[in-house]
Amino acid sequence: GSYIELRAIAGEEGSMTSTFFSGYRPQFYVRTTDVTGTIDAFTADDGSTAEMVMPGDRIKMTVSLINAIAIEQGMRFAIREGGRTIGSGVVSKILE
Repeated sequence: GSYIELRAIAGEEGSMTSTFFSGYRPQFYVRTTDVTGTIDAFTADDGSTAEMVMPGDRIKMTVSLINAIAIEQGMRFAIREGGRTIGSGVVSKILE
């Protein structure tokens, strides 16, 4: 797997549309690839940790992907659950 840091962004680049907690395992879609990932941690803009994300929140999350995929900093991603998009954002860092 891979460890990545994602920033979910409000506005035109996307945002969270559902509430979810650390430990959640949604599908992450990057370009044409989808992979399950576990959200390990959330960090707010002020550096504090958060246990959950509410719709519309701007949040940074650390995710462990179950499989390694071709992913680069700056790529856009979508978070999907049950066939619907529940969040989106940009890959901010590859943690390995």
